[in-house]
Amino acid sequence: MVVFNRKLNNERAVYRVYESILLSHIDSVPQMAFLAGPRQVGKTTIAQSVLSQQAGVYLNWDILSDRETLLKGPQAVMALQAPKQLGAPPPLTVFDEIHKFKDWKNYLKGFFDQFKQQTRIVVTGSSRLDVFVKGGDSLMGRYFPYTVHPLSVGELLHSAKPERMLYEPTELSSQAWQDLWRYGGFPDPYLKANELYFNQWQNTRHQQFFKEDILDLSQIIDLAQLEVLASLIKGNAGQQMSFAAYAKAIRSTDTTVRRWMDVLESTYYCFRLQPWYKNVARSLRKEPKTYLWDWSLVNDEGAKAENFIACHLQKAVSFWQQVGFGQFSLHYLRDKEKREVDFLIVKDQEPWMLVEVKKSARQGLSQNLAYFQSQVKAPYAFQVVLEGAYVDQSCFSAHEPIVQDPIIVPAKTLLSQLP
Repeated sequence: MVVFNRKLNNERAVYRVYESILLSHIDSVPQMAFLAGPRQVGKTTIAQSVLSQQAGVYLNWDILSDRETLLKGPQAVMALQAPKQLGAPPPLTVFDEIHKFKDWKNYLKGFFDQFKQQTRIVVTGSSRLDVFVKGGDSLMGRYFPYTVHPLSVGELLHSAKPERMLYEPTELSSQAWQDLWRYGGFPDPYLKANELYFNQWQNTRHQQFFKEDILDLSQIIDLAQLEVLASLIKGNAGQQMSFAAYAKAIRSTDTTVRRWMDVLESTYYCFRLQPWYKNVARSLRKEPKTYLWDWSLVNDEGAKAENFIACHLQKAVSFWQQVGFGQFSLHYLRDKEKREVDFLIVKDQEPWMLVEVKKSARQGLSQNLAYFQSQVKAPYAFQVVLEGAYVDQSCFSAHEPIVQDPIIVPAKTLLSQLP
């Protein structure tokens, strides 16, 4: 049996909100917890930290000795568990990167069906486990998915699972804000906050991503072209994308670009937002916008600001849905007259919050916020200012109005209220 202790960085410590989510899941439901997310976002550390707080075993498919144990079958895995004690909770079994095993779904199905009363199961992976389980899903009803996102303002301030959707506003220190903006939300470079280390980490992660993750999870042979496509996506973060234009730029076909985009999304390089067109006159319906999971890669300051907010909103939407607050999705608005609002959060199929991103309040309130709010009837419409000073007041009224007029809010305030 392997026992883990939490390892804290010398400079500062970060307690992930996903630890409290995972502990709550293990304590309340028998289904497996699927913990997916980008490489080096902290999935293994979260699982090991939870495991250090109770009895259990950890098995990683990438470790040869663990792989040999796994291949011996479920009985061999359970033989590693300490005997159950009277009154003690079921021990934890953590499977890391097991999706690299060809028959992993049937393996987990058999393990869960045989031992669900004797152990709680956590499965982690650096690819989208929800993608892998689609299509003849033999695991249906046997797992709940959780996506681990990079660190955010809200998570740096609050490590406990929220009882309500929104936290009370809290100010993040100026240094923590600057480090999050500069070094991104991946824990290791954020905690180090060192320029040389950050550059080394980015270079190494880039090589591992394209030379290991992509090859492990796809049949793509021409990695050079794929890297060119990824570079184009990075240079156009927040812009509407055209498959035809990308295909022409990399001298490939539209079909190939679409397939490669799916691969880049499934490995958490980027994510796409679709336009919302319900009740929007002359709305665009097809062209998605693309953002990176790691906003620190974006060079243009304006695009980086939009990507920074996009990542926070996407994390909130994913979090709210996966912990049971409702059905949420993130979109943008644009019509054929080129009026646009950067983001729209949809809650239970109804527009809920509009967000326009600006660097400074000096740019004035966007007229497009009021225009689109009058059409979609979203209760909240915020112009989020990156350079605005923190205001110790909630951006949301105590009782949700039918429609609240658009207002300018500091990013430091709004993001502190999101998970």
